[in-house]
Amino acid sequence: MQLVLSEDQELIAKTAADFVAERSPLSRVRELRDAGDATGFSRSLWKEMAELGWVGIPFPEEHGGAGMGLAELAVVLEALGRNLAPEPFLSTVLLAGQAIALGGSREQKQAWLPRIAAGDALLSLAHQEARSRFDLGALETRAEAAGDGVALSGEKVQVLDAGVAEALVVPALEAGGISLLLVPAEAPGVSVEAQSRVDGRAAGLVRLDGVRLGADARLGAAGAAGPLLEAVVDRATVGLCAEMLGAMTRAFEMTLEHLKQREQFGAVIGSFQALKHRAADVFIGVELCRSAVMAAARSLDAADERAAGLVSLAKARCSEAFLHAANEGVQMFGGVGMTDEYDIGFYLKRARAAELTFGDAAWHRDRWARLEGY
Repeated sequence: MQLVLSEDQELIAKTAADFVAERSPLSRVRELRDAGDATGFSRSLWKEMAELGWVGIPFPEEHGGAGMGLAELAVVLEALGRNLAPEPFLSTVLLAGQAIALGGSREQKQAWLPRIAAGDALLSLAHQEARSRFDLGALETRAEAAGDGVALSGEKVQVLDAGVAEALVVPALEAGGISLLLVPAEAPGVSVEAQSRVDGRAAGLVRLDGVRLGADARLGAAGAAGPLLEAVVDRATVGLCAEMLGAMTRAFEMTLEHLKQREQFGAVIGSFQALKHRAADVFIGVELCRSAVMAAARSLDAADERAAGLVSLAKARCSEAFLHAANEGVQMFGGVGMTDEYDIGFYLKRARAAELTFGDAAWHRDRWARLEGY
């Protein structure tokens, strides 16, 4: 497996890095937070990213996409992660968008994928429930027969970008298995309560009270969408890992800059051996994550039979390494690292939230062990 970027991927990576540095500085995170922006991101910037072709990277050309893979999208997400850009790649492209791309009917794909790729439609996947603890099959939401369609009832928590989603893809128990249903956000019986995560990202509590849907709302057959849901979340997990990689890299760079500038006892603190060792430990963790993320993305693109295990390996590594890089950054900045004046704290908050998204390190180590037969 090739663990270096191709020439095309290098070009995408450079374009993304230049764009993010110019159009999405870290100061945006502070501005959005202080303004109490309910959207949580810039719609105009999202449209620009779509015009650059980034939003359509993983979708087929026949539906307005670029026909590329996760390996190409990962380099974009890594660049966005460096400055904690909050645009809805996870919710719209990698969760709901991939659910439709992988499991939708021809009509569903034609109705939604071109609009997603053009930056005109925002969707999300409402999969998490209050007592699910990362288990995609631990559902209480039910889809029951109602005339020619179904009635959907339940509650979903921490639904990314739920407040701006035009439609939601909702997993529910039906016919002894899991169904995925495409639910218009304005359908009678759907309500969304805005939530704000510790990292400032927008989410929502979604309540479904007897929502009536036609049979054509299903993605695939009734009760048969369990493998589809797992495949979608694996893809989103790799995308999140790529974003985490960019964020931990930038947090480490910020820490190194501080170590080279801050003086104590007549010397820059970066000259102290203890801090050198701690910085080297963070660097090793970041580079291990880089290899793990690339391997997971390429394995999914190649439909490798060991892809799921590599996804869990990457998430376990990234969860621990990002949190370690952010914790060490705050520590090595000293007392000022805890203040809002310094940006390193934003990376710690993002690390905390990302660690618990799609499963923490312990959960993914256990999953990896099961998949590998231990």
